[in-house]
Amino acid sequence: MELRHLRCFVVLAEELHFTRAAERLHIEQSPLSRIIKELENEMGVLLFDRDRRGTRLTQAGTVFLQDVTRLFSSLDVARENARAVSSGYLGVFRIAVPCGCIDPRLTTFLARCREEDPKIEIRLTEAPLVEQLHGLRSGAFNVGFACTADVGDGVEAEPIWIDSLVVAVSTRHPLLVHPQIPLEALLRYPLVMADPRLFGQCNGELNRLLHTATSKPGIVEYVASMDMMLTLVAAGYGVGFANAARIGVCNRSDIVTRPLKAPNVIHTTYLLRPSGCTDTSPTPPLDRFIARLHAQMDE
Repeated sequence: MELRHLRCFVVLAEELHFTRAAERLHIEQSPLSRIIKELENEMGVLLFDRDRRGTRLTQAGTVFLQDVTRLFSSLDVARENARAVSSGYLGVFRIAVPCGCIDPRLTTFLARCREEDPKIEIRLTEAPLVEQLHGLRSGAFNVGFACTADVGDGVEAEPIWIDSLVVAVSTRHPLLVHPQIPLEALLRYPLVMADPRLFGQCNGELNRLLHTATSKPGIVEYVASMDMMLTLVAAGYGVGFANAARIGVCNRSDIVTRPLKAPNVIHTTYLLRPSGCTDTSPTPPLDRFIARLHAQMDE
């Protein structure tokens, strides 16, 4: 079984169309068909169902795709580790962070990691939640940071930073008459919310509060970053919500924040890691990273 055969399989599994897959691989369709047939014969299983309606993965093909994806992730990790060692490092530590919503405390923490573990190369990747979870399960990422604990099997979520959630409005907004903004007053205005396709169902307490209100929330826009949310809020499109720690470093003169007049409305940042990676499992540098993070939380 050759790696080029496996790459052909992955591309076809992504495209589910022989002509498009062949174009991506820069080969003709007939060699691609032959490679897939050889792979199926070698394995003794049917990987694709092919008929006039199209090409579909079989159940065996779906399972095989998951394992092959992990294999290629492992190869990528091995290649990066070799390059890092060649450059004088002892290895690479890969961290996934939410797109456009990096916590300011992460800056201080990463500087501390580089100072205390200078022989480990730390690489940050901005990734939506789905990509983070896929990378954590496949081994492409060592840890991730997210705003939700709803991560499914194979990944653990540990709360690390808990902050108050504040309402963000433009400088002349009528809601500024309230030192603390009542929920029913807030819901008279359209909302600008984080895109759940990128971040998952973050701010669970807020979502539950909004859906128990007498008036149903009117969402004018879903955004992919805090910068976009603040831009729309400042321009008068609607009202936004923000982690108090993150918005505190934004220095926006066209935005004012107010607390929401409701109990227990908080924003939680979670550390994500593959299941089974605990503080008692000696997996350097992961154990040092987590111990250092816990120490920062206690300071």
